[in-house]
Amino acid sequence: QVQLVESGGGSVQPGGSLRLSCATSGFTFSTSLMSWYRQAPGKGRELVAVITSGGDSRNYADSVKGRFTISRDNAKGTVYLQMNSLRPEDTAVYYCNARENVYTYWGQGTQVTVSS
Repeated sequence: QVQLVESGGGSVQPGGSLRLSCATSGFTFSTSLMSWYRQAPGKGRELVAVITSGGDSRNYADSVKGRFTISRDNAKGTVYLQMNSLRPEDTAVYYCNARENVYTYWGQGTQVTVSS
C-alpha cells in the first residue's frame, strides 16, 4: 500500500521558517521523481519544487526561488521542503507528490499559514 504522509505544517509569522517532511512507503522511492505542490484557497494546485531520484537536479517555481529548498533522503524514503522567509502568499495546503514510471501518488496535504 502506497503511503505519503506530510508533516511539519503550521502557522508562522511573515519572515519565519518551516520544514515540511513527507515520509513514504509502498513504492520504490529511490527511483522516483519527488515534488511538492501547493494549493491556496480558491486557486489551482501549483508545482513548488521538484527533485530527481538521485537528488542531482532540483527545480523551483519562480515565486519560491532563493527561499525554499527541496531535498531527499533515499535511505529514509523521505523528501523535505525547507521554507525560509515565508510570506503571506505562501499560505496554502502543501502536498507531496511521487512519480514512479507511469504512476503518480499524492499525500493528504499539510496546511501552512503565514500571517501576522
